[in-house]
Amino acid sequence: MPPTLQSILLLTCSNIFMTFAWYAHLRNMAGSPWYIAAIASWGIALFEYLLQVPANRIGYQVLSLAQLKIMQEVIALAVFVPFSLLYMQQPFKLDFLWAGLCLVGAVYFMFRA
Repeated sequence: MPPTLQSILLLTCSNIFMTFAWYAHLRNMAGSPWYIAAIASWGIALFEYLLQVPANRIGYQVLSLAQLKIMQEVIALAVFVPFSLLYMQQPFKLDFLWAGLCLVGAVYFMFRA
């Protein structure tokens, strides 16, 4: 599997864990003290780092640091929008689309030859 694809897959899985670590406690642990939510989030974030670190090391073999960062931001938004809509049951906003279009521009500038 090409390094770029490996990096994309690992970063996607990493972002799923990251999104749950950052936001799922708002729904699942709303009645718990913040420090309990923080400890649970740290436990989830461990899995994020176990995927994110190798993803960046693999990706850095063929991509620049800026390309890795933009790729991560695109993946983060691609994970966050379905999470927000489906898991957190937030309403769809056109701002998701506009943010995505801005990232398309960022991807263009980072990946053009």
